[in-house]
Amino acid sequence: MPHAYIIDAVRTPRGIGKQGKGALAHMHPQHLAATVLSAIRDRNGLDTSTVDDIIWSVSTQDGAQAGDLGRMAALDAGYDLKASGTTLDRFCGGGITSVALAAAQVMSGMEDCVIAGGTEMMSLTAQMTREKMAAGMKPPMMGSHNARLQEVHPQSHQGVCGDAIATMEGFTREELDEVGHRSQQRAAAAIAEGRFAKSVVPVTDEAGTLVLEREEYPRPETTKEGLAALEPAFAKIADMPVDQQGTTFRGLVNRKFPELEIEHFHHAGNSSGVVDGAAAVLVTSADYGRKHGLTPRARVVATANIGDCPTLMLNAPVPAAKKVLEKAGLTKDDIDLWEINEAFAVVAAKFVRDLDLDWDKVNVNGGSIALGHPIGATGSILIGTIVDELERQQKRYGLVTMCAAGGMAPAIIVERVTDWAD
Repeated sequence: MPHAYIIDAVRTPRGIGKQGKGALAHMHPQHLAATVLSAIRDRNGLDTSTVDDIIWSVSTQDGAQAGDLGRMAALDAGYDLKASGTTLDRFCGGGITSVALAAAQVMSGMEDCVIAGGTEMMSLTAQMTREKMAAGMKPPMMGSHNARLQEVHPQSHQGVCGDAIATMEGFTREELDEVGHRSQQRAAAAIAEGRFAKSVVPVTDEAGTLVLEREEYPRPETTKEGLAALEPAFAKIADMPVDQQGTTFRGLVNRKFPELEIEHFHHAGNSSGVVDGAAAVLVTSADYGRKHGLTPRARVVATANIGDCPTLMLNAPVPAAKKVLEKAGLTKDDIDLWEINEAFAVVAAKFVRDLDLDWDKVNVNGGSIALGHPIGATGSILIGTIVDELERQQKRYGLVTMCAAGGMAPAIIVERVTDWAD
């Protein structure tokens, strides 16, 4: 079977995902996607008529983010009309899945050059939700069409799920705040040392005026004392009614775990940031790469997907990591670097504890608590980040995984290479 190689990975800086506050919030998501597609083309001298497909991840496919962003962004970027495109949704996990599907197409021999990636403008999705509620339309979870599924598989608010898991697993507020503080400190060091410079490309508007060239979300001044002073963010949300019967988000969890008395640990300082961003990853076969004078940076070793309890929602990364390690014929000791998305601090804390990992190998450049989590793009961002870091440290294997709504997790293992193995 042919190998699938990662040739390059690029991303935008992440902008604060709030209308009127974020530098990218006034942009069209298609433009953000076109920005990274243009960069991946220009950096690699890519003849876009030879691109077999563009596989794109967008979680909220509504409003400006609807309409097959993969294809539309390619057209916006000036790609050849032969470069097809499709768009997928695996909630938070879509950015890993887009790369996994690109690798699968190449490894199967069906395609030779695929660009994977994702976009999410959370400033737009939040605005769309507010507009719908103002118009009398309830969010999907609150609609009657979902009642039957909620009876069988109750699915609560993700922040409430994070607090439920922390309660069940016995984590303390101090332990979770430490995850948040570590993320900020590591991100600040990575930015100061220019560790993201290889992948980050500036965003300009249609006139060529610079819009954003640096990470906008990090708070390097964050202290443990400051984190300790923050009020939990999901206590009030937990008791919000979600249907006409008065069921609350807390009640949805208690349908499955009736004895659980949820304590509240998570807040803005130990939860992932709301941001806008996009990323792209170029995946090719060895034959294509040689023919077009490209140099591989990494090889996709294995990918995996797994489902877990949809009520707790956030616990699938550990079994996903175990599954992808087994598929690769590797052990956790073979992995030099790990990226576990910091959706909430408990996700990373539980992952490290359950797999008995060394924090010195995990999220070494910070994570989504400090840098933000543009839902559909984050997985592709993390893959680019781990390839960059494997090169910087001259290490071999990296594993990336993340929780996704519905109780899912995709995972991928990549190997740093400098030449073709085929």
